[in-house]
Amino acid sequence: MAMTQESGTGKTVGKIDSTATEWPLTFVRHNFGATSYSTYGCKVVYNGFLHLSDDEDVLQISSASAHPDALKKLSAGYLSVRNFPGPAKVTWRSADGAAHQAEVDIGEIFKDQKVLHNVPKEEVLGDLGNPDILLEVNDRTINVYMRAFVPTRELQIPGNKYSRFRDDLILAWSKTY
Repeated sequence: MAMTQESGTGKTVGKIDSTATEWPLTFVRHNFGATSYSTYGCKVVYNGFLHLSDDEDVLQISSASAHPDALKKLSAGYLSVRNFPGPAKVTWRSADGAAHQAEVDIGEIFKDQKVLHNVPKEEVLGDLGNPDILLEVNDRTINVYMRAFVPTRELQIPGNKYSRFRDDLILAWSKTY
């Protein structure tokens, strides 16, 4: 377990990051990002920060119209959030113009603090960074995903020396309003 000492006391105060020496893999901090498709005026507030603020009068492109890898490439630009602030507050209008609001309790979704990934224990090599938690509003549905950079013993793309990792996007929660 990666630990830290409190300055000047010599006391161990707790886990500071994710490590592959423990199983299952867990996390104490995460990164956060949000996106929207087929919505008007989508706003996402998490940890007191406005992560998304779309125009009230412009329908965001549909996920079908977006690049096929758009969601796979979505990043979490809000870094190193301590687990877990209050729920994400989401307001938007769906493509049909109906108004919606929701509170998405990220802490409840990930209450076990387990890293979602597709790497077998024997393949994990080294420590992990903070996983990305991504919130997607798609018309009337909110999806919450996790993506974790998991170093692997084997190359994931044969011949590509830079492919010694997995970073699969995994759906953790979904609700249609």
